[in-house]
Amino acid sequence: MKKTTASLLLLIGMASTPAFAETNPADPYEGYNRAVFKFNDKADQYVLAPVARGYRKITPKPVRTGVSNFFNNLRDVVSFGSNVLRLDVKRASEDLVRVGINTTFGLGGLIDVAGAGGVPSNKNTLGDTFASWGWKNSNYFVVPLFGPSTVRDTIGNAVTTVYPVKNAVFHTRAGRWGTIGLQAINTRKELLDLTDSLEGAAIDKYSYTRDLYMKVRSRQTGGTLPQGEDDNIDIDELVDSDLPVETGADASNTSVGETADLYLYTPIQTGAPADDAAND
Repeated sequence: MKKTTASLLLLIGMASTPAFAETNPADPYEGYNRAVFKFNDKADQYVLAPVARGYRKITPKPVRTGVSNFFNNLRDVVSFGSNVLRLDVKRASEDLVRVGINTTFGLGGLIDVAGAGGVPSNKNTLGDTFASWGWKNSNYFVVPLFGPSTVRDTIGNAVTTVYPVKNAVFHTRAGRWGTIGLQAINTRKELLDLTDSLEGAAIDKYSYTRDLYMKVRSRQTGGTLPQGEDDNIDIDELVDSDLPVETGADASNTSVGETADLYLYTPIQTGAPADDAAND
């Protein structure tokens, strides 16, 4: 994780040049996005990050790991549906096996038995499905409270937000709202070390977050971005060689986070979060 974070910081530093202060063709909604980004940043500064730090400090590591595994198990259900829509029998089968094993033998998903057994973790989303259907390029879009995204991924996430998998598990309003809050805290906790490292990494925090996110997301979905003089960065050379990164719509198989968009506000890490290992 430390090596991966260092690689991402290097990419950010290379991306943080005056050229990115100009209008970005992939960001036609920049006025709106900057306003929402500023709101999110303040909400994170005064609410989300402090709560996440408190959660990490007072909650035992096994409990935090179990919470992460539980939500990752729900993500596998979404991934299964996405891969079925993509007619990807192999990955859909892997997702189904993961859900079956972890739900049955992993105490409802609290223990990642399938991961320990070597079953691949795909974590595909509806956004990846849309990309596999041809919508590979999509404009940058910042979602209130959720952070960096694209128009394509926002639409996909909206579907799973309106019809969340956890509603099949929690049947009361209190249970559903409680899991929403816990998932938000757990998600923010997994990113504490990275975001702390990025605080002073660039002059324009909005630009480098956008540019890094779009580079990695486009790489994962097989999309293309408008190229500038400073844009010809080989991500393969900056990201750990042991982090599998695929091109095309199947790139979402890179392992939650799995490069940067998982590290930037939308973590998909499976197993014990890296910050847990560093702080226990």
